[in-house]
Amino acid sequence: MTTRTATARYQGFGKEGKGQLDTPSGVLDATPYSYNTRFGDEKGTNPEELIAAAHAGCFTMALSFALARAGFSEGSLETTAAVKLEQQGDGFAVTRSDLTLKAEVPGISPEQFDELAAGAKANCPISKLLKAEITLSHTLA
Repeated sequence: MTTRTATARYQGFGKEGKGQLDTPSGVLDATPYSYNTRFGDEKGTNPEELIAAAHAGCFTMALSFALARAGFSEGSLETTAAVKLEQQGDGFAVTRSDLTLKAEVPGISPEQFDELAAGAKANCPISKLLKAEITLSHTLA
């Protein structure tokens, strides 16, 4: 249906390298990322922060649409995603994404809300992505 892209560039290698991220929408425009933005407090972003933003946004939108389909038209949703990066052997792995939701939905029962929220968690595209096949093609200049 749709394909979105992003470009990452990295100059230098390892802890000394510096990168930048760009998206066609311009939301990310030479946005810095590096070892120090990932593991330190240098200004910039990192892959886990971007995954957390994507997961929080995707889940919240999926729940919003589920609530609308169920006949609810008023309220608010606020989701925080905490993506955990842990060392595994010689490398690292994203081991979990914890969603924390604050919701106001007038007139909904706790049981119906639980069902809709669970469905949104299981079926939002980013939840599915975290279990997706990954392919790679490359060229070496």
